[in-house]
Amino acid sequence: MKILGISGSLRTASVNAALLRAAATLTPYGVTLVVYDGLGNLPHFNPELDKEPRPLAVADFRSQLSNSAGVIISSPEYAHGIPGVLKNALDWLVASGELYEKPVALFNASPRTSYAQASLAETLTVMAARLIPEASINVSPPLGVGDDKLSVTSTTNLSTRIECALASFVRAIDLTYAEAMREPNWKPTVTSLGDEKTSATIT
Repeated sequence: MKILGISGSLRTASVNAALLRAAATLTPYGVTLVVYDGLGNLPHFNPELDKEPRPLAVADFRSQLSNSAGVIISSPEYAHGIPGVLKNALDWLVASGELYEKPVALFNASPRTSYAQASLAETLTVMAARLIPEASINVSPPLGVGDDKLSVTSTTNLSTRIECALASFVRAIDLTYAEAMREPNWKPTVTSLGDEKTSATIT
């Protein structure tokens, strides 16, 4: 099973990106969390560009989402909202539908992001993504951050919380695809936990 992690920050020393990288080392057996690093390469959303040949960064982003069983988004808050670069990325998915019924968990590396989390949840709900609250976590400082690395052993129970969230997310994903399989026109598009295992790839 492949899960795509998306950080809403472009900072090299982003704590949210570090949280996703830490989570990538704690995934259950048979699960790979790939941290997407192309957010800054996406052009400003323009419906006139959303036609063949599409920008390569957009095509790659959509492809990675289509080939993922679920998505974890970890984002900071800017001016009581989500960062523009993250909103731009989501705008590229509104019409194409890669997030439709896709299980999504929200991770967060700060307790002061209630406005952004609410805004992000609203946007994802409108896009018909399937939010998984039981797999979402908020990590309060101190985080044990040095440069762009997060030490999961320096924060009490952090690794355990991440592992529990990931386990809940995997269960929700399997339930989602079990429900989809009962649909008359269902066709498999991604690898679920019970299928052939994929190799770990972290970017």
